[in-house]
Amino acid sequence: MKLAYDIRKTYLENYQSGPDLPKPTASSLVREQKDFFGTKIDSRLGIAAGLLLNSKWLLAYADLGYDLLTYKTVRSAYRPCYPPPNWVFIESDADHPETRVTALEQLPTDPLQTSSSVCFGMPSMDPDTWRQDIVQIRNRLPSGKALIVSVVGTPNSETAPERQIETLAKDFAQCAEWAVDAGAQVVEANFSCPNVCTKEGSIYMDPNLSRTIAEQIKARIPKVPLLIKAGNFPDSSTLGDFLKATDDFVDGIALLNGMSREVRHRDGRPVYGVDKLTAGILGRMVHKTAIAKVRQAVQTIEEFDLSLKILAVGGVSCPNDIQDFLDAGADAIMLGSAPMYIPHLAEEAKQALPDL
Repeated sequence: MKLAYDIRKTYLENYQSGPDLPKPTASSLVREQKDFFGTKIDSRLGIAAGLLLNSKWLLAYADLGYDLLTYKTVRSAYRPCYPPPNWVFIESDADHPETRVTALEQLPTDPLQTSSSVCFGMPSMDPDTWRQDIVQIRNRLPSGKALIVSVVGTPNSETAPERQIETLAKDFAQCAEWAVDAGAQVVEANFSCPNVCTKEGSIYMDPNLSRTIAEQIKARIPKVPLLIKAGNFPDSSTLGDFLKATDDFVDGIALLNGMSREVRHRDGRPVYGVDKLTAGILGRMVHKTAIAKVRQAVQTIEEFDLSLKILAVGGVSCPNDIQDFLDAGADAIMLGSAPMYIPHLAEEAKQALPDL
């Protein structure tokens, strides 16, 4: 496999160089545009927060036919990436299939069955850098595309305990407002990250906290669609509580943001170090779980007459996987890791799925 993101290099090197991608395939396909929260788009297929590090990445994938483009999660202050490795390919651990995965020593041979693990720690350039970069994107993004900017609040350890939630919510809201001012057409609040050690990585597990932060964000960007990025809920009850708690202030949910597993070498050594035993799991390993969670979410939305839309994420590597999510009731499909090694998947999917 050829990788657009060079896993042998640092995050900063990949950020600066941009992706290594093939040229777009010429296509005369004419599609009926869809509506995405008020923006006309060429398809309901896009890329989730993670792979699109900056304008070089986002615009390159826009040229390859991806229409919902999520700028990698940004913060209100600079945050360095964890040291490498940050991205490894994996296989299931036969002795611990529910809790552990094993890093591969070589690249996989079948892109359609590939799974990987990431451990970046939600890095971010400083606000001046990412805001200027988003302005460039809006000035150059072709019609038929939608720019989503993913934001996250950063906990302040020096804040008094009784004010920590308020401070975190305000930080989320500030990032969201900056993103909109720079040109974001949709804002995604990242309430889920399987590989940060601080509480912003698991907000989605607390319905009341999720509601509080979503309300603060919406107050700052009342006219702009707001999404929440959520992770793997342990059961349908917890998922339902989250959806009902956030419905008043949120327009859609990106579900699900990977799963968490221990990631080890074959000899048992932790891949990312002893202080980061667990990390996010992407690709084929999460697809069945993601379909089930999307289906549960759609059923809850229908049962309680909620207004949320579902952006499905998890393990898509071919048009049939996209159809799985459409059949489960998803309103849009966002790809996570697959565009890194199957760059022409959007073009292939549009040919195979005319109504996408």
